Amino acid sequence: MITAFRRSLLKGIALGAGALLFAGAALGAPQETPTDASTEAAPAAPVVKGPQVSIKTTMGDIVVQLDEERAPKTVANFMQYVKQGFYKGTIFHRVIDGFMIQAGGMNEKFEGRKTNKPVKNESNNGLSNQPYTISMAREDHPDSATSQFFINVADNAGIDYPNYKGSGYTVFGKVVKGQEVVDKIKGVVVDDVRGMQNVPVTPIFIKSVTVLKGDKLVK
Repeated sequence: MITAFRRSLLKGIALGAGALLFAGAALGAPQETPTDASTEAAPAAPVVKGPQVSIKTTMGDIVVQLDEERAPKTVANFMQYVKQGFYKGTIFHRVIDGFMIQAGGMNEKFEGRKTNKPVKNESNNGLSNQPYTISMAREDHPDSATSQFFINVADNAGIDYPNYKGSGYTVFGKVVKGQEVVDKIKGVVVDDVRGMQNVPVTPIFIKSVTVLKGDKLVK
């Protein structure tokens, strides 16, 4: 059941560059019957094809493995911004512990930046908005995502395809290092600022987003 409190967290908030909406509640995952670990070996983790990027913030570094096989258009869109140096100097402008941390759209003065054209929604790719996955923020229309992204800090399957008006929020990667940095960010003090809710009181800056190669890659 979606509580009134949960609904209040998931309302769209006007953020200058557009109202980024997160609808639906994080639904509980079905329980599975435990198996005997001594008789059944855990399956090997699948190899994910795509670049790794390091998001350097003023609270530490977060390494994300992007999934260009499951979300090719979304990864290409994100990488275009990375190569443009777009994210340098932007902030985490919306932080909701128990939901997500959002960034990639504005500076500490809440000024937006000129974005590229929106990317087609790829939420129907089998990836779920689980803890430490990265997804695209967007307006109400499914194909409206540009530069802003968020990192889930809870089971947010309620915003997976097709749970929001027949669509969802596109997952395009996962944090593979720096989960403790995500945890620090989600716990910061937030307040209402210039009509926006859940804004960190002390700005959290993105210093750079760079592609990792060679021995810098997280295995």
